Amino acid sequence: MNQRLAQLALVVADYDEAIEFYTQKLHFFLLEDTPLSESKRWVRVAPPGGDGCALLLAKAVNEEQKSRIGNQTGGRVFLFLYTDDFERDYQNLLHHHIPIVRGPVQEPYGKVLVFSDLYGNLWDLIEPS
Repeated sequence: MNQRLAQLALVVADYDEAIEFYTQKLHFFLLEDTPLSESKRWVRVAPPGGDGCALLLAKAVNEEQKSRIGNQTGGRVFLFLYTDDFERDYQNLLHHHIPIVRGPVQEPYGKVLVFSDLYGNLWDLIEPS
């Protein structure tokens, strides 16, 4: 058996502002931006350097979905971004005024900090030991 997670849906308020944040500030690649209707698009972004899981940016369309923007996990860290250069990526977060919620700290498994994206979702940035 050969399986893998291909993408995760991330509920966003607006496609274009989310694309701008992920591509311009986190330097993710825009993999796809395909119109499906006048109001719906298939938008995928992913970090550079691998064939890992992508994010499907899913625009909230009703009040229940809008209530989940920025808090899809009830305040827990939602996404884990591994890096080969912690200091480079830490400086990039600072440069773009991306909120650092905790850290940076050295843990047994590597250097880590928690940051929040444009909507408040919590991310771990990790350089494994």
